[in-house]
Amino acid sequence: MDDKTLNSRLSRISTVWTLIGEAHRPADGSLPDARVALIQRYQSAAYRYLLGAVRDPETADELFQEFALRVMQGAFRHADPGRGRFRDYLKTALVHLVVDHHNRQRSRPRQLDQDVAESFAPAQAPDAADQEFLHNWREDLLARAWAALERGEGQGGQPYYSVLRFRAENPDASGSEMAARLSAQLRPQSPFTETGLRKTLQRARACFADALLEEVAHSLDQPTYDALEQELIELDLLPYCRSALRRRRS
Repeated sequence: MDDKTLNSRLSRISTVWTLIGEAHRPADGSLPDARVALIQRYQSAAYRYLLGAVRDPETADELFQEFALRVMQGAFRHADPGRGRFRDYLKTALVHLVVDHHNRQRSRPRQLDQDVAESFAPAQAPDAADQEFLHNWREDLLARAWAALERGEGQGGQPYYSVLRFRAENPDASGSEMAARLSAQLRPQSPFTETGLRKTLQRARACFADALLEEVAHSLDQPTYDALEQELIELDLLPYCRSALRRRRS
């Protein structure tokens, strides 16, 4: 599935959450619990996992809607994210959903030919599925950090998103080329200089690291320094956030 199609489906998922959330909002008008808010926050990683597990977009859509409905109805209320990392809780819930789906398919009273039987087999071995979920989780955190940077710039902040994105997409561009192209793109009151852009790039990296660390902290029940450091190591994000982690500690 290409990125455009995937993003379209993820947009539809956001709509599903909104509709289900409104339908199952408590009578007193209170907000859903923290677990629901976190699943909404990281629904992209959840959907990508389901898509990889069943290998069919329509089935993945149906399973995600079933998952969302189960959560809103309290089916997972006895699970305690505080006893472990939220991503482990989420992955376990999704695994059970996929297993239930495969069991339902296998129990159908009809003879399966080889092609159909293979379509019900797990798409990946358990270890590979774990790595795929971890990869999707990591990519979703990075995407959310980029989005935070873009929002800040769009709301009148410094051009940290544009500068950092340009450098990420043009790692070999010289300082003078970077200054010229960004001046043409962003049309600042005064053209960018190499020296000025170096300082802006440094601040942009720090801002990105802070945003990324904040996203990781959101996914932990108790985001202590040690817990954050361990999570960053397991997600291979510590190189991005080492300085931000030190700032947070101080």
